[in-house]
Amino acid sequence: MDLWQQGILLSRQLLQLVLLHTAWEMGSGQLHYSVPEESQHGTFVGRIAQDLGLEVSELVPRMFRMESQGDGDYFEVNVQNGVLFVNSRIDREELCGKISVCIIHLEVIVEKPLRIFHVEVEIKDINDNAPSFSVNQLTFFISEATAYGSRFSLESASDADIGKNALIEYKISPSECFVIDTQNNQGKSMLLELVLKKNLDREDISLHHLLLTATDGGQPELTGTVQLVITVLDANDNRPVFNQSVYEVSLLEGSDSGTHVTTLEATDLDEGLNKEIIYGFKRPLSLTVETMFEIDQNTGEISLKRKLDFEEVNLYEVQVQAIDKGQPPMEGNCKVLIEVLDVNDNSPEILLKSLSVPVPEDSPPGTVVALISISDRDSGANG
Repeated sequence: MDLWQQGILLSRQLLQLVLLHTAWEMGSGQLHYSVPEESQHGTFVGRIAQDLGLEVSELVPRMFRMESQGDGDYFEVNVQNGVLFVNSRIDREELCGKISVCIIHLEVIVEKPLRIFHVEVEIKDINDNAPSFSVNQLTFFISEATAYGSRFSLESASDADIGKNALIEYKISPSECFVIDTQNNQGKSMLLELVLKKNLDREDISLHHLLLTATDGGQPELTGTVQLVITVLDANDNRPVFNQSVYEVSLLEGSDSGTHVTTLEATDLDEGLNKEIIYGFKRPLSLTVETMFEIDQNTGEISLKRKLDFEEVNLYEVQVQAIDKGQPPMEGNCKVLIEVLDVNDNSPEILLKSLSVPVPEDSPPGTVVALISISDRDSGANG
């Protein structure tokens, strides 16, 4: 082989590497592609026939077909050129929620001879969701006797995106009396608090209006806001304080209704009715939390109202308040994180993909009789 032929061979190899820039082999007969969510119909994903080593001319004769493992017909293959393209709109948040890696699994099947290929298409997140609060306004009643440095729990904003697109920073409108402080609870949850930086004087200012803004880390960045309305009160000058700002609990899925979750404890330095505390979930309360948990208003004990299911929800975040019986009442807050642990409670499911019967008596060893697919809804080793 002369230098000219070697050059042609090298050029072809480099061209193949360029064509495969969005796909790589993940093992025998398996490919991985990626495409941004919200891509338009017809968006190019990959040259699937070429990447699988199939000739375009044999796709129709060999009964080339592609199946999606799950709901939705998101992708199609043009059998005239062997290109995989987006067939319908894909909303990553609707499809995968907060899962960090969103994968659509495809199976490519060709006949004569029968071969099956596994294809993964990763749906990349784009910053298409702004941070949002569950309400437009939060109201606080704070005594003018409240100590400097006191903290008041705020509801964090939620962002349906993931990664940097869901990293939220907070700020409030300029105020002489209040600032915002955030603490990250080991990556599980953001603890957001309103901090009193100057003693209040009800006779000077009886009502504070602040705007809390949440900004995500996407490009371009998106924002959400909530109004903070703070009424300054006289009288009852100590609020209940929990012995922990965040309670973390782990429960096995399948735990029955009535199961003890945890018992919260708050104390109040006041006396008499001003010291007596009533526990409750802080409103607004999500429907999943309200249907799953209940709290004893006198003891602070949280228990289950129905059976836990890891595959339904694996982490609950509950805001709890302790309100004393003073006039006006004072409120303390804490957060409870309840992690549901998976147990092996789902049996594998078997699905027959292809069946060739009857089998001729002269069939050689290795002849494919049936093709089956097995799946399990559990996670980790259980799945």
